[in-house]
Amino acid sequence: MNLQIAGTVPESIVDGKGIRYALFVQGCPHHCPGCHNPQTHPFEGGEERSVEAIFEEFQRDPLLKGITFSGGEPFCQPGPLAALARKVHAAGRDVTVYTGYTYEQLVEKHDPDIDALLAETDVLIDGPFIEALKNLELRFRGSENQRLIDMQQTRATGRVTLLAD
Repeated sequence: MNLQIAGTVPESIVDGKGIRYALFVQGCPHHCPGCHNPQTHPFEGGEERSVEAIFEEFQRDPLLKGITFSGGEPFCQPGPLAALARKVHAAGRDVTVYTGYTYEQLVEKHDPDIDALLAETDVLIDGPFIEALKNLELRFRGSENQRLIDMQQTRATGRVTLLAD
């Protein structure tokens, strides 16, 4: 199983809590004005890598708290990312996912691969980047409309539960 990726950051402290392996997927339908990763928008380009190769690279670093899927739009490649997230969880680490969709939009798609990736997500950072709402003081987000969602609590309660800043 393969992913089209724009790149990786083996040790990031800005893409979620703790030291994280950040995986940037290639391709995004949102094209948010002011996006800090516009090079990830085209669906062509980047490089193809196997889920197994990415996981092996991730596993080499014992300092990592988890993995972060960013982009591009991770929910354009939900099947392979869900498979990778299962491996990360089996290794005892966590998964953070950035998306330009809202949680509600993802649920409404009724797509089994999207549902599988949501089921493997610990923290979901949702919503498009809106340049007029840009706020550099927000933790792990670029604009005030974006939410830090505790997915374990959201699944348990059936309602969106936000993490505190």
